[in-house]
Amino acid sequence: MSENECEIGATVEDVFAILTDGWSYAAWVVGASRIRDVDPPWPDPEGRIHHSIGAWPFLLSDTTVSLEHEPARKLRLRVRVWPFGDGEVEFRGYETPTGCRLVMTEQMTNGPIAMLPSALADLVLHPRNAETLRRLKLLAEKAS
Repeated sequence: MSENECEIGATVEDVFAILTDGWSYAAWVVGASRIRDVDPPWPDPEGRIHHSIGAWPFLLSDTTVSLEHEPARKLRLRVRVWPFGDGEVEFRGYETPTGCRLVMTEQMTNGPIAMLPSALADLVLHPRNAETLRRLKLLAEKAS
């Protein structure tokens, strides 16, 4: 499992407003290039984001499914990032005196990365997730 965290100068509510806006997904998720659709009951369980990964003309269509949502506290997702595999990503938000501390954990559950020892998988996931949180931070701090 890989874990990253980030201090954000915005409220937990502002951060989760971005996290739960399915149409903003490609703006902060590394690898997502466009959103094709967002199905209700997103962000509640079983809601889906239909997205593409890659760059034209090499786009792959994929989906992300909400598994659990606690407003302004927690969002747990099943992500598909083929050809690399499937995984579960969880975001937890905590209020701080200056805004929000956001913790992101990712565990690959299927595919090539899931077969790697945890330390090797973390070498792949940690930098990608650090950039994802950096992008999310920029969006949240700009909005607040």
